[in-house]
Amino acid sequence: MKYILNLYLLGVVLTLLSVFVRLMESLEGLLENPLPGNPWAVRGHLAHTELPKGLPEHPSRGVQ
Repeated sequence: MKYILNLYLLGVVLTLLSVFVRLMESLEGLLENPLPGNPWAVRGHLAHTELPKGLPEHPSRGVQ
């Protein structure tokens, strides 16, 4: 009887692990390809954009 209980618990653990892995994969897909119009996507995109070349360098950077 203990052997069957161990197999059942192993099945439960593997099922939960599978669900967790699929959830992480779907979250990774959302981070790589955000939905248009999503405010979080806009914020993330703006945070990773570079400054236009026409703007002067910040004085604290020590441009020589």
